[in-house]
Amino acid sequence: MKRGKKIGLILLGVFVVMQFFRITKTNVPVVASNDFIEITNPSPEVKEILKSACYDCHSNESRYPWYSEVAPVSWWLQHHIDEGKEHLNFSIWGTYSEKRADHKLEECAEEVEEGEMPLNSYTWTHSDARLTAEQKELMEDFFNSLRK
Repeated sequence: MKRGKKIGLILLGVFVVMQFFRITKTNVPVVASNDFIEITNPSPEVKEILKSACYDCHSNESRYPWYSEVAPVSWWLQHHIDEGKEHLNFSIWGTYSEKRADHKLEECAEEVEEGEMPLNSYTWTHSDARLTAEQKELMEDFFNSLRK
């Protein structure tokens, strides 16, 4: 057997074995009274932006696309979601202290202003999460308006 064919078969075998190591796609139940949208009651446009550009990674309401079924992409996706929730989880907003919430709002405004959020890797596959200049300004103003 030629060396290239052997390597190809080994790589295929590794890929198949990887599929047996699945991610957990279970979302923690959301307590509505702690949810950012419920607490802040944003305009419909801001709410839509939050849901389409933020909540997949920064809440307990993650939606898992078809490619979340394929390792190693699924592992990378789960890592992003876990990391996003670690930094900011809109589903538990009501449990944040006033100081922490104010700091998170400041960070949200900065991340949007600097174009850091939503991540480019997210907007590649979620075109509805791409923010126009007007939407970025709207979100910055919204986050800043909530600051103490």
